[in-house]
Amino acid sequence: MANISESRVWLITGASSGLGLALVEAVLAKGERAVATVRNPTALADLQAKYPDTQLLVVTLDVTNAEQIAETFKTVETHFHRLDVVVNNAGYGLSGEIEAVPDDKARHQIETLFWGPVNITKQAIPFFRDVNPKGHGGRILNVTSVGGYSGNQTLAYYSAGKFALEGFTESFTKEMRPEWNIKGIIIEPGGFATKWATSGMVVVPQPPAYEGDSPSNKFRAMAKGAGAIGDVAKAAQAMILIAGEPDPPLRLQLGTDSWGIVQYKANATLKDQEKWATVSHGTNLDGYGPEILEKLKVILGG
Repeated sequence: MANISESRVWLITGASSGLGLALVEAVLAKGERAVATVRNPTALADLQAKYPDTQLLVVTLDVTNAEQIAETFKTVETHFHRLDVVVNNAGYGLSGEIEAVPDDKARHQIETLFWGPVNITKQAIPFFRDVNPKGHGGRILNVTSVGGYSGNQTLAYYSAGKFALEGFTESFTKEMRPEWNIKGIIIEPGGFATKWATSGMVVVPQPPAYEGDSPSNKFRAMAKGAGAIGDVAKAAQAMILIAGEPDPPLRLQLGTDSWGIVQYKANATLKDQEKWATVSHGTNLDGYGPEILEKLKVILGG
C-alpha cells in the first residue's frame, strides 16, 4: 500500500505458529498492519526484525486473562488509533475420553476456547463502534474448527468449547445494529499441517475400559492415517478475502474435508427431521400447525 497509516489493522491471537502465524505474515505482506498476540514474544523475533512497529506490534497475551485482554485493546488504541479485524485464533486441543479428563483440564479448555474469545469480542464491539469512525465497524473472525460443527470421539471438551463459540458468534452478530457495520464470521478449518495435533494437544491417558476395538481407538486410527490436506498460507488468504466482504457468510469452511463433513452432518440433520416430523409437530398445543413455519421465516429473515 502507498500509505501504511491508512491500511487495515488486524488483531490476531495465537500468532506464534500455524494458522495464526501464516495470517500475520500474509497481512504484513499485503502492506496491512498487525497486532500479533502471543504468550512468548520471542516467537516472533524474526518478523519484528523485518517489520517496524508502525506495521507490526507484538503483544504478550494469555487469552484466559481478562485484564490482559482489556490492556491489549488500550494498547491498540494508543498505538494504531483504529482496529478493523479481530481474529480469535488462540487455542489448543485436549484429547481423552470424557470420563478420563479431569475437571481442571476440561475447564481450562473451555476458558481458552470459549471465554477467551468472548472477552475479546466484548472489548472489540465498543472499539469498532465508538473508537473507529462512525459506521466504519469491523469484523470478528472466530476460528472454531470443523469440530465446532461436528463432534468426535476423544475431543468432547474441545468440541464443547468450539460449539459454544459458534452459538455465541451467531447471537452476537444478530445483536449488532446494521448501521454499526460489525459482523462476526465463524471460520471452520479442517485438517491443516500445524502443531495442533502434536505439541498443541494435551493427551489424557486412556482408561482400560476403552482399550482395544473401541470407537475412541477407531477414531484415533482414522485421524492418524488421514493426514492434513490444508495449506495454512492459502487459508490465510481466504481469511483476508472474507474479512473484506461487505456481506460475509456466517460460516466459512476451510478445506474440502471440513466442507464435506459440514455438508454431511447438515444433510443428516435434515433427513432426521423428515423422518421424525410427525413426532415433532405432534407436541404442539391443539390448533397450532404449519402456519407456525411461515411466522418463523419472518422472524429468522427467511
